[in-house]
Amino acid sequence: MSLYDQLKLLYDQGLYSNVATLASMILTVGENTPEMLTFTMKYQTLVYYADSLVSLKEYKKAESLYRKALQLKKSLAKNKGKTQPFPQGEVTSEVDVKFKAHQCLVNLKQYPQAIALLETISAKQRTPSVNMALAKLYHQNGMERSAITSYKEVLKECPFAVEAAEGLLTLGVKVTEVIALMFSGPVNVVNIDWLSIWIRGQAHFHSRELLQAISLFKQLDMKSPLRDNLDVLIALGEAYYYHGDYQNALCFLERAYCSDPLSVKGMDVYAALLAKEKKLKELESLTAHLISINDAVPEPWIAMAYFCYATKKGTKAVNFAQKACVLNPRHVEALLLKGTVLLELKRIQDAISNFVEASKIAPYRYEVHKGMVDGYLALHRTREAIVVASTACKQLGQNARALTLYASVLMKDPLNTVKAKAKSLLEKALKQDPTYLNAVYLLAAIYEQERLYEKGIELLKRQMEQQTSCRLHQMLGDFLARTNEHEKALHHFSIALNMDPSNRKAVEGSQRVEQNPESSESFEVDDIPDSENEGDLEESEVEAVWSDADYT
Repeated sequence: MSLYDQLKLLYDQGLYSNVATLASMILTVGENTPEMLTFTMKYQTLVYYADSLVSLKEYKKAESLYRKALQLKKSLAKNKGKTQPFPQGEVTSEVDVKFKAHQCLVNLKQYPQAIALLETISAKQRTPSVNMALAKLYHQNGMERSAITSYKEVLKECPFAVEAAEGLLTLGVKVTEVIALMFSGPVNVVNIDWLSIWIRGQAHFHSRELLQAISLFKQLDMKSPLRDNLDVLIALGEAYYYHGDYQNALCFLERAYCSDPLSVKGMDVYAALLAKEKKLKELESLTAHLISINDAVPEPWIAMAYFCYATKKGTKAVNFAQKACVLNPRHVEALLLKGTVLLELKRIQDAISNFVEASKIAPYRYEVHKGMVDGYLALHRTREAIVVASTACKQLGQNARALTLYASVLMKDPLNTVKAKAKSLLEKALKQDPTYLNAVYLLAAIYEQERLYEKGIELLKRQMEQQTSCRLHQMLGDFLARTNEHEKALHHFSIALNMDPSNRKAVEGSQRVEQNPESSESFEVDDIPDSENEGDLEESEVEAVWSDADYT
């Protein structure tokens, strides 16, 4: 058995560190005694050497060796007839070598070079894996038309490439066209109605028609063979999260985590929800678990950042969020989290930059608009905040959250005509979602300013027929005190304090009524909390930032 055969044996047995050492020696010997290695052997030795380095995560050196192998083959083609030809089937193909070299460049985050390398493969030679890699790189770099073409090429050969189908849907290709690509060929699989439902659900999800997406995903979870599937549970959790229904989002992502604790997908959003709900023990456990599984993806570092932030370690939180951004510069959750933490640390301009970057990638996310609004308001740039909030209504649609965000900014403007528009927007928001508490709080504040106490009482009582919260009772107590219904006011202040004994405003309201029943001191707009969570903002500034409030 020759030395080259021994190298091949090591490679076939997966002894890659041994391959790296022996291949280096063989190549040196081959340089000094050229007759020892044929062109074929030298080419394949370079490939084996590079492959072994990839397994050892030495991507830069591996890429240079793949390049040397390609140059060797190119030089052979120029000297055809003068040297030994490459035997077919006995060496790694040029296409495969280029694909492997592109993977090294991706790991080195040299995306333009990776695209350029794959583009040197002629269209006829591109395998589905090459087309998929190109599609993802095109997509990531904003080359949407090229991405669509490559995704379609993948589906033509592999009609059940679900990731390619989802890629097309994210780029706005109609669901009918995607389904036609997947099911028009010779597909003989039976009982796969669930797959078309999944694709239609994804189409609604990426079209920001979240309620329709939720309906289809729930159909899969309740009435199909995909019941309790990890991807369905994550899709439901994320759809609810984007819609602003955090309780349902938490429920489904918790189910996803329990169903497959070794998966990191969706766990960044799960960490955000645990932080929002102040479930610090669960968040700490999740963080340690994710880090132990895979520290080469953003999700564990995002979870770590949320835990640090929730425990008031802002600087560490920024560092971990930045780590996630380095691993994936286009990861929206990482950018949003980093912006949120920077906002809390009063690094306002840096925070805005992160929210702006996130808005370029995911303009459909409410949080990017909310973050920019908060940043501009912190800089007292109200006009710019108003423009952002107005844009949010156009990009997110006239939903309750967007309308309330717009109204909350308009309420900062001293002009009465602008405040009248805010009132109109809030009323419209409550027609869309009668139980959206932030809109209720802000509309009640406007009624208080206009001394429309009876309307405020009616609004708050109507809410209490459907839901309850410490803030609702505290505000109703304030309104009742204004109308001299002191006994009823004390009753609601008492309920508020039973729900949250630390609620400062309920304490002050109760004391005010008991000590000075005739006082008509009003609460200001800025006293309304930036949170759907109950509690006193002064007790913890962190609480305000976790909130999904539309009010600062």
